[in-house]
Order: sequence, then structure tokens, then C-alpha cells
Amino acid sequence: MLPTPVADLAANTLAYEITPKVKPTGFREYDARWVFEKEINLLGIQALGAGLGTLIHELGKRPEIVVGHDFRGYSTSIKQALTVGLMGAGITVHDIGLALSPVAYFAQFDLDVPCVAMVTASHNENGWTGVKMGVDAPLTFGPDEMGRLKDIVLNGQYKAREGGGYKWVEGMRERYIADIVKDVKISRPLKVIAACGNGTAGAYAPEALSRMGVEVIPMDAELDHTFPKYNPNPEDMKMLHEMEAAVKEHGADVALGFDGDGDRCGVVDNEGVEIFADKIGVMLARDLSSQHEKATFVVDVKSTGLFMTDPVLIENGATTHYWKTGHSYIKRHTTDLDALAGFEKSGHFFFREPYGRGYDDGLVAAVAILKMLDRNPDKSMADLRRALPTTYQSPTMSPHCDDDKKYGVVDRIVKQLEGKTELIGQKVRDVNTVNGVRITVEDGTWGLVRASSNKPELVVVVESPVSEENRNAMFHAIEKVMAGYPEIGEFNQKL
Repeated sequence: MLPTPVADLAANTLAYEITPKVKPTGFREYDARWVFEKEINLLGIQALGAGLGTLIHELGKRPEIVVGHDFRGYSTSIKQALTVGLMGAGITVHDIGLALSPVAYFAQFDLDVPCVAMVTASHNENGWTGVKMGVDAPLTFGPDEMGRLKDIVLNGQYKAREGGGYKWVEGMRERYIADIVKDVKISRPLKVIAACGNGTAGAYAPEALSRMGVEVIPMDAELDHTFPKYNPNPEDMKMLHEMEAAVKEHGADVALGFDGDGDRCGVVDNEGVEIFADKIGVMLARDLSSQHEKATFVVDVKSTGLFMTDPVLIENGATTHYWKTGHSYIKRHTTDLDALAGFEKSGHFFFREPYGRGYDDGLVAAVAILKMLDRNPDKSMADLRRALPTTYQSPTMSPHCDDDKKYGVVDRIVKQLEGKTELIGQKVRDVNTVNGVRITVEDGTWGLVRASSNKPELVVVVESPVSEENRNAMFHAIEKVMAGYPEIGEFNQKL
């Protein structure tokens, strides 16, 4: 088997070619991400595959796995190295080729294969790579599994086993699209922008949406792993502004934007207004709770406070639980609570039966949004937006903070904010520390600080149900607290 990995090796050396390089911080809370070559080499990826295969055996799972890859210039080589490691550990690999993350999750059900490893850096910039993993569909790894995988890999505890194999799977793209569009026929005439950011979704979204009966205007749907215009990330204001311009140019009813691996969906309405995904979640929760009595929903701590105060959700008897941010956390909590759906502000939507299988899928979210419009033929997307109580939100804002420092920094910020009895001239009403710290004052204005699970960053979100002034005041109060920590760098975007 491979040698035990080391954390740092210089490129273009003999050692780099014969020793696995794996930076420990790449093992995150619920998936793995590294800057390729700088933080991990191909032998390191092979060691990761060997470690995952060893863990699959340790957990007593059937030794078969679905493997796919996103559209990056280096993702095929990453997947091949991962596959070699898995096979060496006695795992049969079902290779579905170029795919969205939800296609890999779908393949677990379609092929009756228990495990999954999707090679993707999601919306991270080029240079990043990673793997989303699971052994119990529709769930993906959480901290316990990731912690054990980290121990196996970094300590070279992977074991060689006989019985590994390789199977190429034909036609998974068509099987997935057929499953998405089955029984979906939008009767209302709709013109839809399909914004793909030159990522993998370009090979799926325009065709799937067209087969639902809507007029589709593809936007940056040509696959180009240099991402020439913007990073495919429906939380990024540059992508949202491009979607806004396309809506106005084409007179579209809605723009739907998909991230690099297709498990998220962003929305711009017919007036060119970007609607953050948590507000879309409130709209969908209204729509679904009108059809299901006592519906339960799960949302992440970055999401709007409307889930607790919206009069329509209250009248419909809906219950909402706030939980940790992260696709694995929301997926698992939604399943544990037998919730109808889960929503994240980042654009991950988790629909369970009868609408989905419990995993996050941008196209399943698109179906739900289009069906909601179809059920409201006299209302535009902007009408549905205006029907919500007004709140003043920020985008997700992320200042740099090194991976080996960010959790310690957040722990200190949590303690500092936990001790606050007053903020922005108001009494503190609530402090939620389930995931970082979300502090709320009397009028419902709140601010959140947490560590990013994906990148060397912190995450800051603020919202006020009262005014932009109070929203901005909350941001400036949090920014003032963060200014006391030299480990925190520049923001990627601000109010």
C-alpha cells in the first residue's frame, strides 16, 4: 500500500512523485477540499481513496461506490487517482463520468449502490478540488465520519484488499434528466433563463428545463473550465447581476442559476431582483404547507427570521427548525425530523418524498419553483416576492481567515457576543450558538458569524425586519468586533 502521507512537499521533486502529500486542514466538517498540487498531490488523492475504501469496510457497508467528477481541467485525473485508491482497498467503482453532484446521489438509488464519492470543488475557484462522500443514501458524511477518515489517511492506516473492480456506467445523464422531468409538465407559458456559469450544469439544466415545457434561454451554458465570466456561484453578486441583465434583456419570467456542481439554485425574478435562497425557501414553504398539514421544515442559521414570524406559515401550522449550516447537516436533520423539506441560504434545497429523495439538487429545486409559479398563474415571481413581509438582508459575506485559525477565532467571538446584553442601541433578545453565533435584538434584527466549512473564511450574514439602517448598524457592530482579531482578513464582498 502507499506510504504514510506528509503535510508538505515541494513540487517538482523526487519526494513529491513518490510520497502522498495531504494537508490535514483539507478534511473539513462534512467533505474534503484542497488546493490541488499546493495542498494535495495525486498520490495524496490515491491515499484518500484507499482511506475511504478502508472506512467503507470498517463501517460494514457493501464495498461498491458511485464515482463521478465535475467539469474542471484536472477533475478527471483526480477521479482516476481516487478510483485507483478505492480499488486497491477492495471497492468496486461504478464510474458515471462527468456529472453533477445530485446525479451521483441519484445514481446511488438508480444503480442500488450504497456509497458515493463525487469529485468536485463545487463553487470554489479553479485550483480547488474535493470530494463529497457518503455511505448511506441520501446522507453524506458528517464530522464523525470525516474525523475517522482523516485518522485513517493521515496515519497511513488504509488496508490493501482483494476484490476491487471497475465498471463504466453508460447513460446516467439521460436517466437522471428523465427522472427529473417525469410527471412534470408546466402548463403556464414561462420564459426561463438557465444560468450555468460555464460549469457542469450547462450539460443538464437547459435540456431538463426545456423538457418540462418552458421556453429556455441558456446563459453561459457552454462548458468552459476556465470560468471566463464569473465563478458559477448563485450567491455571488457578479453572477446574480448577470442574471438580472439577462432577465431584462429577454423579458424572462425568472432566471434560475446553478453552481459548479449543480446542487444549488439561485433566483432572479421577472423584475431583475435577486431573491436570496432563504426567501425562496419561505415562498416554497408557504406553497408546500398549503398542501400538507403541519408541515415541518429545516433551515440553516444563516436563513431569514421569516420562517418563525411569517403569518402564512403560522396560519398553515408549519413548524421550522433552525440548524447548522452545511449540506450534510441539513440533509441529516431533515431526515431525522421527517421534514418535508430543508432550505439553506446558500441555495441548497432538500426535498423529501413526494418531491425528492432527501439530497440537495438544484434542478429539483427548479421544478418546485416552476410548479409554484404554475399553481399561481395570475402572479409573477415578483408578486410572490412582494407578498412576503419585508426584511432587509445582506448577501453572504466572507472575510479571509486561515483554516487552522478560523474555529478558534469564532470560539472567541462567540464568547464575546454571548456576553452582550445590548447591541445597536437595543436589548439582546436571543443568542443562538448552534453554529457560530447568531445574535438577535429586540426588533428582530440579527447578525451571524460562523466559520466556513469549505474555505479558509468566516461567514457573516445580517438581516433586519425593520430597516436597512438597522441591518447596516448590525453589520457595523459585528465588523467592529471582528476588527479586534488580526487573524481576520479582507471581506470578499460587503454591504
